[in-house]
Amino acid sequence: MVAELTSVHYITYAATVLLLLLIVLAAFSPLTVLNALAWSDTKNVAVNNLPYGSEARQKLDIYMPVNSEVPPDVVVFFYGGNWNSGSRKRYGFVGKALATRGIMTVVADYRLSPHVAYPAFVEDAAQAVAWTLKHIGEYGGNAKKVFVAGYSAGAYNAAMVALDPRWLAKHGVSPAALQGWIGIAGPYDFLPITTESTKPAFLYPDTPVDSQPVRHVSAKSPPALLITGTADKVVDPARNSQALAAHLRAVNVMVQYIGLDGIGHSLPVGAFAPLLRSYFPVLDEVSGFVLRTSAGRSGVY
Repeated sequence: MVAELTSVHYITYAATVLLLLLIVLAAFSPLTVLNALAWSDTKNVAVNNLPYGSEARQKLDIYMPVNSEVPPDVVVFFYGGNWNSGSRKRYGFVGKALATRGIMTVVADYRLSPHVAYPAFVEDAAQAVAWTLKHIGEYGGNAKKVFVAGYSAGAYNAAMVALDPRWLAKHGVSPAALQGWIGIAGPYDFLPITTESTKPAFLYPDTPVDSQPVRHVSAKSPPALLITGTADKVVDPARNSQALAAHLRAVNVMVQYIGLDGIGHSLPVGAFAPLLRSYFPVLDEVSGFVLRTSAGRSGVY
Protein backbone atom coordinates (compact mmCIF):
# COMPACT_ATOMS: atom_id res chain seq x y z
CA MET A 1 0.00 0.00 0.00
CA VAL A 2 2.86 2.36 0.81
CA ALA A 3 4.53 1.58 -2.55
CA GLU A 4 1.29 2.26 -4.40
CA LEU A 5 0.90 5.61 -2.67
CA THR A 6 4.49 6.49 -3.48
CA SER A 7 3.93 5.72 -7.17
CA VAL A 8 0.74 7.77 -7.23
CA HIS A 9 2.46 10.67 -5.50
CA TYR A 10 5.36 10.48 -7.93
CA ILE A 11 3.08 10.51 -10.95
CA THR A 12 1.09 13.41 -9.50
CA TYR A 13 4.29 15.31 -8.78
CA ALA A 14 5.62 14.72 -12.31
CA ALA A 15 2.33 15.81 -13.85
CA THR A 16 2.32 18.95 -11.70
CA VAL A 17 5.86 19.83 -12.75
CA LEU A 18 4.98 19.29 -16.43
CA LEU A 19 1.87 21.44 -16.08
CA LEU A 20 3.86 24.24 -14.44
CA LEU A 21 6.48 23.99 -17.17
CA LEU A 22 3.84 24.31 -19.87
CA ILE A 23 2.30 27.30 -18.08
CA VAL A 24 5.69 29.01 -17.95
CA LEU A 25 6.41 28.21 -21.59
CA ALA A 26 3.02 29.55 -22.61
CA ALA A 27 4.30 33.04 -21.77
CA PHE A 28 6.78 32.74 -24.62
CA SER A 29 6.40 32.48 -28.38
CA PRO A 30 5.49 29.11 -29.96
CA LEU A 31 8.99 28.81 -31.43
CA THR A 32 10.55 29.41 -28.02
CA VAL A 33 8.39 26.59 -26.67
CA LEU A 34 9.41 24.26 -29.50
CA ASN A 35 13.09 24.95 -28.88
CA ALA A 36 12.58 24.34 -25.16
CA LEU A 37 10.86 21.03 -25.86
CA ALA A 38 13.87 19.93 -27.94
CA TRP A 39 15.90 19.32 -24.77
CA SER A 40 16.13 15.61 -25.57
CA ASP A 41 17.99 16.41 -28.82
CA THR A 42 20.70 18.56 -27.22
CA LYS A 43 23.41 15.92 -27.53
CA ASN A 44 23.97 17.12 -31.09
CA VAL A 45 27.06 19.27 -31.49
CA ALA A 46 26.48 22.75 -32.93
CA VAL A 47 28.87 25.19 -34.60
CA ASN A 48 27.40 28.69 -34.34
CA ASN A 49 27.62 32.08 -36.01
CA LEU A 50 29.58 31.14 -39.10
CA PRO A 51 29.54 33.91 -41.74
CA TYR A 52 28.68 32.92 -45.29
CA GLY A 53 28.80 36.55 -46.46
CA SER A 54 29.73 40.01 -45.27
CA GLU A 55 26.26 41.25 -44.22
CA ALA A 56 25.14 41.10 -40.58
CA ARG A 57 22.37 38.58 -41.30
CA GLN A 58 24.50 36.36 -43.53
CA LYS A 59 25.34 33.84 -40.83
CA LEU A 60 24.54 30.19 -40.20
CA ASP A 61 24.65 27.47 -37.57
CA ILE A 62 25.61 23.84 -38.16
CA TYR A 63 24.02 20.96 -36.23
CA MET A 64 26.16 17.84 -36.34
CA PRO A 65 25.15 14.22 -35.78
CA VAL A 66 26.96 12.51 -32.92
CA ASN A 67 29.32 9.62 -33.65
CA SER A 68 28.75 9.58 -37.41
CA GLU A 69 30.94 6.88 -38.93
CA VAL A 70 30.96 8.43 -42.40
CA PRO A 71 30.56 12.04 -43.60
CA PRO A 72 26.81 12.61 -43.22
CA ASP A 73 24.31 13.96 -45.72
CA VAL A 74 23.65 17.68 -45.33
CA VAL A 75 20.44 19.74 -45.32
CA VAL A 76 20.52 23.54 -45.60
CA PHE A 77 17.34 24.83 -43.96
CA PHE A 78 15.62 28.22 -44.34
CA TYR A 79 12.87 29.31 -41.93
CA GLY A 80 9.63 31.12 -42.68
CA GLY A 81 8.30 34.51 -41.59
CA ASN A 82 6.78 36.15 -44.67
CA TRP A 83 10.26 37.36 -45.73
CA ASN A 84 10.05 40.09 -43.07
CA SER A 85 10.80 38.24 -39.82
CA GLY A 86 12.60 35.22 -38.42
CA SER A 87 15.86 34.05 -36.90
CA ARG A 88 17.93 30.91 -37.26
CA LYS A 89 18.21 30.70 -33.46
CA ARG A 90 14.45 30.13 -33.20
CA TYR A 91 14.66 27.11 -35.52
CA GLY A 92 17.41 25.23 -33.74
CA PHE A 93 14.87 22.49 -32.97
CA VAL A 94 14.80 21.64 -36.69
CA GLY A 95 18.57 21.31 -36.87
CA LYS A 96 18.66 19.19 -33.73
CA ALA A 97 15.88 16.93 -34.96
CA LEU A 98 17.53 16.16 -38.29
CA ALA A 99 20.89 15.65 -36.60
CA THR A 100 19.31 12.92 -34.44
CA ARG A 101 18.62 11.09 -37.72
CA GLY A 102 22.24 11.31 -38.81
CA ILE A 103 21.80 14.35 -41.08
CA MET A 104 24.08 17.36 -40.68
CA THR A 105 21.91 20.48 -40.78
CA VAL A 106 22.77 24.06 -41.67
CA VAL A 107 20.24 26.66 -40.46
CA ALA A 108 20.87 30.01 -42.14
CA ASP A 109 19.67 33.56 -41.67
CA TYR A 110 18.96 35.82 -44.64
CA ARG A 111 18.19 39.49 -45.16
CA LEU A 112 14.60 40.55 -44.64
CA SER A 113 12.04 43.02 -45.96
CA PRO A 114 11.61 46.00 -45.70
CA HIS A 115 15.38 46.48 -45.53
CA VAL A 116 15.71 44.51 -48.76
CA ALA A 117 13.35 43.20 -51.41
CA TYR A 118 13.34 40.39 -53.98
CA PRO A 119 15.74 38.97 -55.04
CA ALA A 120 18.02 39.77 -52.06
CA PHE A 121 16.70 36.96 -49.84
CA VAL A 122 16.98 34.47 -52.70
CA GLU A 123 20.54 35.64 -53.35
CA ASP A 124 21.33 35.08 -49.67
CA ALA A 125 19.84 31.59 -49.76
CA ALA A 126 21.93 30.73 -52.81
CA GLN A 127 25.04 32.14 -51.16
CA ALA A 128 24.45 30.05 -48.04
CA VAL A 129 23.96 26.91 -50.15
CA ALA A 130 27.07 27.68 -52.22
CA TRP A 131 29.05 28.20 -49.01
CA THR A 132 27.84 24.82 -47.79
CA LEU A 133 28.78 23.07 -51.01
CA LYS A 134 32.27 24.54 -50.84
CA HIS A 135 33.00 24.39 -47.09
CA ILE A 136 30.86 21.77 -45.35
CA GLY A 137 33.59 19.18 -45.82
CA GLU A 138 35.72 21.20 -43.40
CA TYR A 139 33.14 20.42 -40.71
CA GLY A 140 32.82 16.73 -41.52
CA GLY A 141 29.80 16.87 -43.85
CA ASN A 142 29.52 15.25 -47.27
CA ALA A 143 29.71 18.06 -49.82
CA LYS A 144 28.43 15.71 -52.52
CA LYS A 145 25.24 14.97 -50.56
CA VAL A 146 23.70 18.40 -50.01
CA PHE A 147 19.96 19.12 -49.95
CA VAL A 148 18.18 22.46 -49.56
CA ALA A 149 14.99 22.75 -47.52
CA GLY A 150 12.69 25.33 -46.04
CA TYR A 151 9.43 26.13 -44.36
CA SER A 152 6.87 28.66 -45.67
CA ALA A 153 8.85 31.69 -46.99
CA GLY A 154 11.98 29.60 -46.46
CA ALA A 155 10.51 26.88 -48.68
CA TYR A 156 10.13 29.53 -51.39
CA ASN A 157 13.82 30.41 -50.97
CA ALA A 158 14.76 26.75 -51.19
CA ALA A 159 12.61 26.25 -54.28
CA MET A 160 14.16 29.19 -56.08
CA VAL A 161 17.67 27.97 -55.34
CA ALA A 162 16.81 24.44 -56.49
CA LEU A 163 14.74 25.32 -59.57
CA ASP A 164 16.16 28.59 -60.94
CA PRO A 165 19.84 28.15 -61.90
CA ARG A 166 20.55 31.90 -62.00
CA TRP A 167 21.20 32.18 -58.28
CA LEU A 168 23.75 29.43 -57.73
CA ALA A 169 25.42 30.31 -61.03
CA LYS A 170 26.61 33.55 -59.43
CA HIS A 171 28.77 31.38 -57.17
CA GLY A 172 30.06 29.02 -59.82
CA VAL A 173 27.75 26.12 -59.00
CA SER A 174 24.37 24.87 -60.19
CA PRO A 175 21.29 23.02 -58.90
CA ALA A 176 22.83 19.88 -60.38
CA ALA A 177 25.15 19.91 -57.35
CA LEU A 178 22.13 19.33 -55.09
CA GLN A 179 20.81 15.87 -54.29
CA GLY A 180 17.29 17.22 -53.88
CA TRP A 181 15.14 19.75 -52.08
CA ILE A 182 12.34 19.81 -49.50
CA GLY A 183 9.52 22.34 -49.31
CA ILE A 184 7.29 22.47 -46.22
CA ALA A 185 4.10 24.57 -46.53
CA GLY A 186 5.74 26.65 -49.22
CA PRO A 187 4.36 29.29 -51.60
CA TYR A 188 5.42 28.56 -55.18
CA ASP A 189 2.82 30.38 -57.28
CA PHE A 190 1.26 33.38 -55.52
CA LEU A 191 0.69 36.17 -58.05
CA PRO A 192 -1.08 38.49 -57.80
CA ILE A 193 0.01 39.27 -54.25
CA THR A 194 -2.93 40.05 -52.00
CA THR A 195 -1.29 39.96 -48.56
CA GLU A 196 -0.37 43.54 -47.66
CA SER A 197 2.64 42.59 -45.53
CA THR A 198 4.11 40.58 -48.41
CA LYS A 199 3.90 43.30 -51.04
CA PRO A 200 7.06 45.25 -50.07
CA ALA A 201 9.16 42.08 -50.23
CA PHE A 202 8.22 41.53 -53.88
CA LEU A 203 8.23 45.09 -55.26
CA TYR A 204 4.44 45.21 -55.61
CA PRO A 205 2.86 46.17 -57.99
CA ASP A 206 5.92 45.52 -60.15
CA THR A 207 6.57 41.98 -58.96
CA PRO A 208 8.65 40.14 -61.56
CA VAL A 209 6.75 37.23 -63.07
CA ASP A 210 9.88 35.09 -62.94
CA SER A 211 9.93 35.41 -59.14
CA GLN A 212 7.57 32.42 -59.02
CA PRO A 213 9.24 29.01 -58.52
CA VAL A 214 6.65 27.21 -60.64
CA ARG A 215 7.99 29.03 -63.71
CA HIS A 216 11.41 27.42 -63.35
CA VAL A 217 10.46 23.76 -63.38
CA SER A 218 12.43 21.74 -65.92
CA ALA A 219 13.48 18.18 -66.59
CA LYS A 220 16.80 19.06 -64.91
CA SER A 221 15.15 20.02 -61.61
CA PRO A 222 16.42 18.07 -58.56
CA PRO A 223 14.17 15.50 -56.84
CA ALA A 224 11.66 17.09 -54.48
CA LEU A 225 9.66 16.36 -51.36
CA LEU A 226 6.67 18.66 -50.84
CA ILE A 227 4.83 18.56 -47.50
CA THR A 228 1.82 20.66 -46.61
CA GLY A 229 -1.23 20.65 -44.39
CA THR A 230 -4.45 20.12 -46.30
CA ALA A 231 -6.15 22.72 -44.09
CA ASP A 232 -3.49 25.40 -44.59
CA LYS A 233 -5.25 28.79 -44.75
CA VAL A 234 -2.04 30.81 -45.18
CA VAL A 235 -0.61 29.10 -48.27
CA ASP A 236 -3.16 27.35 -50.47
CA PRO A 237 -1.93 23.74 -50.75
CA ALA A 238 -3.78 23.06 -54.02
CA ARG A 239 -2.32 26.03 -55.88
CA ASN A 240 1.15 25.66 -54.43
CA SER A 241 2.45 22.26 -53.27
CA GLN A 242 -0.01 20.11 -55.22
CA ALA A 243 0.31 22.14 -58.41
CA LEU A 244 4.10 22.27 -58.22
CA ALA A 245 4.21 18.50 -57.73
CA ALA A 246 2.09 18.11 -60.86
CA HIS A 247 4.44 20.36 -62.86
CA LEU A 248 7.46 18.37 -61.72
CA ARG A 249 5.83 15.05 -62.58
CA ALA A 250 4.92 16.39 -66.04
CA VAL A 251 8.62 16.69 -66.86
CA ASN A 252 9.47 13.36 -65.19
CA VAL A 253 11.20 14.79 -62.13
CA MET A 254 11.01 12.57 -59.06
CA VAL A 255 8.67 14.24 -56.57
CA GLN A 256 6.87 13.05 -53.46
CA TYR A 257 3.85 15.02 -52.27
CA ILE A 258 2.50 14.57 -48.74
CA GLY A 259 -0.69 16.26 -47.60
CA LEU A 260 -1.18 16.12 -43.83
CA ASP A 261 -4.93 15.71 -43.44
CA GLY A 262 -6.65 18.51 -41.55
CA ILE A 263 -3.39 20.22 -40.56
CA GLY A 264 -2.83 23.97 -40.89
CA HIS A 265 0.21 26.08 -41.73
CA SER A 266 2.38 25.88 -38.61
CA LEU A 267 2.21 22.26 -37.47
CA PRO A 268 4.23 20.79 -40.37
CA VAL A 269 7.36 22.54 -39.06
CA GLY A 270 6.33 22.28 -35.39
CA ALA A 271 6.26 18.52 -35.86
CA PHE A 272 10.07 18.46 -35.78
CA ALA A 273 9.88 19.03 -32.01
CA PRO A 274 10.13 15.85 -29.86
CA LEU A 275 6.67 15.96 -28.28
CA LEU A 276 4.95 16.47 -31.64
CA ARG A 277 6.92 14.28 -34.03
CA SER A 278 5.23 11.05 -32.91
CA TYR A 279 1.85 12.48 -33.98
CA PHE A 280 2.90 13.95 -37.33
CA PRO A 281 5.49 12.05 -39.43
CA VAL A 282 7.30 15.10 -40.87
CA LEU A 283 10.72 14.25 -39.45
CA ASP A 284 10.37 10.64 -40.60
CA GLU A 285 9.39 11.72 -44.10
CA VAL A 286 12.12 14.34 -44.47
CA SER A 287 14.92 12.16 -43.12
CA GLY A 288 13.67 9.19 -45.13
CA PHE A 289 13.58 11.25 -48.32
CA VAL A 290 17.11 12.54 -47.73
CA LEU A 291 18.62 9.16 -47.02
CA ARG A 292 16.75 7.32 -49.81
CA THR A 293 17.41 9.97 -52.42
CA SER A 294 21.05 10.29 -51.48
CA ALA A 295 21.57 6.55 -51.71
CA GLY A 296 19.57 6.28 -54.94
CA ARG A 297 21.55 8.97 -56.73
CA SER A 298 24.71 7.12 -55.73
CA GLY A 299 23.43 4.00 -57.42
CA VAL A 300 22.99 2.24 -54.06
CA TYR A 301 19.25 2.44 -53.45
